[in-house]
Amino acid sequence: MNVLITTLNAKYIHTSLALRYLKAFCQEDFEVDLVEYTIKDPAMNVVSDLFQRKPDVIGFSCYIWNIEETIQIISMLKKVMPEVKIVLGGPEVSYDVEYWMNRLTDVDFIVVGEGEETFHHLLTEMKGEQKYHFVYGIAYRKEDEVIVNPPRPKLDLNRIPSPFYFEEDIPHLGNRVTYFETSRGCPFSCQFCLSSIEVGVRYFDIERTKRDLLHLIESGAKLIKFVDRTFNIKREYAMEIFQFLIENHRGCVFQFEITADIMRPEVLDYLAEHAPPGIFRFEIGVQSTNDMTNDIVKRRQNFTKLARTVTKVKESGKIDQHLDLIAGLPEEDYMSFRKTFNDVFALRPEELQLGFLKMLRGTGMRISAEKYGYKYMDHAPYEILENRVLPFSDIVRIKRVEDVLEKYWNAHRMDITLLYLIEREFASAFDFFQEFGDFWEKRGWSRIGHQLEDLFTRLHMFLRERDTECLPVIEGLMKYDYFMNYKYKPRKVWWTHEVRKAEQSRLLKLLARQPELAGAEFTALGLDEKQLHKHTMLEIVPVNLSIYLSLGEIKREDTLLLVYYNPEESDRPQTYFVPMHMLREVSA
Repeated sequence: MNVLITTLNAKYIHTSLALRYLKAFCQEDFEVDLVEYTIKDPAMNVVSDLFQRKPDVIGFSCYIWNIEETIQIISMLKKVMPEVKIVLGGPEVSYDVEYWMNRLTDVDFIVVGEGEETFHHLLTEMKGEQKYHFVYGIAYRKEDEVIVNPPRPKLDLNRIPSPFYFEEDIPHLGNRVTYFETSRGCPFSCQFCLSSIEVGVRYFDIERTKRDLLHLIESGAKLIKFVDRTFNIKREYAMEIFQFLIENHRGCVFQFEITADIMRPEVLDYLAEHAPPGIFRFEIGVQSTNDMTNDIVKRRQNFTKLARTVTKVKESGKIDQHLDLIAGLPEEDYMSFRKTFNDVFALRPEELQLGFLKMLRGTGMRISAEKYGYKYMDHAPYEILENRVLPFSDIVRIKRVEDVLEKYWNAHRMDITLLYLIEREFASAFDFFQEFGDFWEKRGWSRIGHQLEDLFTRLHMFLRERDTECLPVIEGLMKYDYFMNYKYKPRKVWWTHEVRKAEQSRLLKLLARQPELAGAEFTALGLDEKQLHKHTMLEIVPVNLSIYLSLGEIKREDTLLLVYYNPEESDRPQTYFVPMHMLREVSA
């Protein structure tokens, strides 16, 4: 029996951990082929490839991001391979199972919930006596009737062979994301999350976990994302893994989902002292700071403690943090969400993810949707359209905030400029992103592409049209940010140069002759005039950037911004600031 398991990943760089668990659990008794596609692959290409592999059984791993594309592929497959057995599994089809079996008549079986042991048992019956009523944890067809068997008891995780030793995966570890779990389950009961349905947390043996991690690191993995719902729920376990990774990381980056308000101070102190910069990333779900909303969705959260953790981690300078918000939770209207956004943005996370509530099958939110007046998409991803306190018009406006937040803050194209605007020119961070998002929409920019210079010119146009105060100062900050986006000397800029060619030559000649004008660090470079012409950019800005960047104070003073792109170091450029009065005095 030729068994094939597959899925449509969201992106090529992603890998399916679920499929690898299935293969590892079944491969001693069955020949299991594993192949992955993406949701961008044309359905005809996927079907053609599957057809040529001549499987007897195809198992699809199903999620909200791929279910509709998977359905299209299954329909085409059954037309050209009517005898093939189709098995679905994954979180998207593990709830409302009868609905899926009735909707998808081409599907023969659904594996419900944790799949390793169930799928193995199902294959055994398919190959043998076909007594499917013995297979706990599946749905199947008996003539025209859909049968849903009782659920299977939870598996001892240490019975599952490790999924990280397939030879075919090794060459790709360096350029794809490796997903990893040390536990299954979640201790919390958030009503919008599927993890709330599974009671209790089970752990893999820690020595096995260390062995697998070391194997991946030594085999060239560059990014390992832990999919544990709350990695730090068991402090001793988390600390031991953190310590192990610090000692063995070899430049690999590790991303964890943590619950910040239960992070112990001693853990934070240990990370601040011992973690190398950049190897850890924390993803923290805040979702809402509205207490009533959190009570309704059964989310226990102490925002004061959470903020303390996020601040302490940020001050260490070691770990990037990704904070999540969910718009559309019950009883959080537009103004309440504005407050939530501003509360969280005030923590200055490296990335702030603004998502919208999805009414996932099986969750408490979907069950109580009518109570809060929810309207949502009929098909995956089941995103909300409105509820009784947040009309569709407000959802649309918040979508614009999400759009420019991604393009500007999360992309880190002009952090210096954005922080100036948010702190000094707009009522709040949310108001800046909302006003700018509305402007983007009015101009139709959300429907066309953009390059780096477009981001700057569009922000500049927005600021100019709203008569923003201190625009010359802001333009100076924008120019600085623009230069800092490049590893090598840029060929063009988005503004008209303040420094004409003749003046540029004069200034570079002066700096080559008297480099001490730009400071000791610049002098130490030992650059001659030719090198300066080749590797530097000059611009005059109306604010002393040295004072602003170090102290946050605005001193209106014409300043030469000198940017040196080191040809031997493809990293951030070096910048030097020289008050223009000093250069004029020397020239005189």
